[in-house]
Amino acid sequence: MIKQAIIPLAGLGTRLIPLTSVFSKELLPINGRIGLEYILDECIEAGIKEIVFIISNKKLMIKKYFYSDQFYKSIIKKKKDQRIVNEYKKILEYKKKIKFVFQNIPKGTGDAVLKTQKYIKSKYFLMLLPDDLIIKKNCSKAMIKIHQKYKSSVMASMQVKKNNVSRWGIYKIKKKLNKRNFIIDGVIEKPSVNKAPSNKAVIGRYILPRSIFSKIKSLKPGRGKEIHITDAIQLLIDDKEKFIAHNFEGKYLDCGTMTGYINSSIEIGKL
Repeated sequence: MIKQAIIPLAGLGTRLIPLTSVFSKELLPINGRIGLEYILDECIEAGIKEIVFIISNKKLMIKKYFYSDQFYKSIIKKKKDQRIVNEYKKILEYKKKIKFVFQNIPKGTGDAVLKTQKYIKSKYFLMLLPDDLIIKKNCSKAMIKIHQKYKSSVMASMQVKKNNVSRWGIYKIKKKLNKRNFIIDGVIEKPSVNKAPSNKAVIGRYILPRSIFSKIKSLKPGRGKEIHITDAIQLLIDDKEKFIAHNFEGKYLDCGTMTGYINSSIEIGKL
């Protein structure tokens, strides 16, 4: 059973400037809650017991958010406000499950994953990218069920517009399992329109094998001089590791752009 998850949070969020010039994008409010809480709730509802945050020295406010005990105790003592008490209790519950590691030099998602190696003990673990919210259905929970059935790695996916493929990791189908699940033949990070093997994109949810750490160590920087997790995944596929693309049922929200961030509050407000 998958009980551990990692969440890369060291990125600077340049697509959300000017908001992120002074504030971590993951702490920006979405319909009255920070965006990161939606990701945490997805993990917890899927049965995850331990969550590793990858942050940088420039993102210490994320750690402070979960360790502001004195602030809450002082306010509760003065105000005796039940709403604030409930918020503090919720944060305490989150804090029990969270560990922190640091990626102070931005070298890509693959490098961020590698920073968590000492904490990952089981054969497989979950990774979630915080820019990608999936609402209405718990995508991580569905992926864990698929992993249990097929004993394989799993990635969330959806079809994107052909002219947008350069924003995503794009995969090629090897075999159809059913209408929502496909065995992957290969994956490429942010290809040009002409080089994309399809318009089927990997979205920010992954169930990865612990063996990926050794593959990341063997990689040289790729596109943008970064270590990409998709390149490590391709090496595993070359070694006959089975990866399944799962077309999730929930609604996808992109919180990493200004338009997407604004739209996320609107969509979640409708629930």
